[in-house]
Amino acid sequence: MQDDKKMKVKKGWLVVEVGLEDGQFQRFVIPISYLYHALFKHLLDKAYEVYGYHTNGPLKLPCSIDEFLHLRWRIEKEHGHYQHNHHHHHRLPHVLYFHSC
Repeated sequence: MQDDKKMKVKKGWLVVEVGLEDGQFQRFVIPISYLYHALFKHLLDKAYEVYGYHTNGPLKLPCSIDEFLHLRWRIEKEHGHYQHNHHHHHRLPHVLYFHSC
């Protein structure tokens, strides 16, 4: 990211950097609830293998941006299905909608 200023994020959200070693990283702000999702845990295990536990700055996720966007879509789809069937919320397109844990 060109702007190196620290991002302020709302409580319950986390900044991650997504990208592969040979490419550029892109920052995303994700809900902390992602960290508990089984699909995301696999990505966290991969991040540990590549970077270890101690890194400077945001959590780095070693995958392509396209893979991350697909993973985010799958998590949102699962959560949206739950929301629709149990809480009758109207979902806006292309918006992540999560309740806090």
